[in-house]
Amino acid sequence: MTANSTGSGEPSRTLALLWGVPDASSSRKGPARSVTVAQVVDAALALADEQGLAAVTMRAVAERVGVSAMSVYTYVPGKPELLDLMVDACYARMARTPWLAQPWRERLTAVAESNRALLSAHPWLTEVAALSRPPLGPGVMAKYEHELAAFDDTGLSDVDIDAALTYLLGFVQSHCRSAHDSARATTDTAMSDAEWWAANQTVLARAFDPNTYPRAVRIGSAAGEAQGSAWNAARAWEFGLARTLDGLAALIPGPPATKTRG
Repeated sequence: MTANSTGSGEPSRTLALLWGVPDASSSRKGPARSVTVAQVVDAALALADEQGLAAVTMRAVAERVGVSAMSVYTYVPGKPELLDLMVDACYARMARTPWLAQPWRERLTAVAESNRALLSAHPWLTEVAALSRPPLGPGVMAKYEHELAAFDDTGLSDVDIDAALTYLLGFVQSHCRSAHDSARATTDTAMSDAEWWAANQTVLARAFDPNTYPRAVRIGSAAGEAQGSAWNAARAWEFGLARTLDGLAALIPGPPATKTRG
């Protein structure tokens, strides 16, 4: 667990901050604080969304909220704890509409789509939100409770429900990380995928010998023509989510649920 992932801070201090519990070790004498922990977290979120996770330093956060670099540590003890607070705040702000009588497949599709929207709005989350050690704050707990409820009436055991949710969220996180990498490649090279393939067409034509690589050339060409590139985020999402739900369908008793496209 690195300092740039959730769960790497000092546990008791982190939990106290997440739940707003006074921490005896952080009590101090002196003038009243000029900002709140929530303002510190909001400043860090703004920096991460605008400039990426590397821009989130304690000094930069202090400058954003208008306090000294040293005094910001009286609000949050360090960056590991700050990351937990940032992730939990993002989770707390997710919309949570009560589940109605939709088929389980529609409910799980909604879970996947809401997490995809979150990771698309905050790309840095794919770098820090560890599934194995989430920040155990009110945002995480509300999100977990809501998403577990999407499995009600599926007939799965409690252990399998937890595993199924982790499996679904793992697909979403993996897909979004690939989508961010693809977008970053376009930005870094100032070329779209189509432009990159066109620019390298002469070299690729010599390298991709259909006699040596018959399947790679045939299937790769077909996929490229259908998608407009070697990898298409929308197509990968549609196909991957459908197959992920198909896998869960093998565990859930009852009549076949309405399938998503893919």
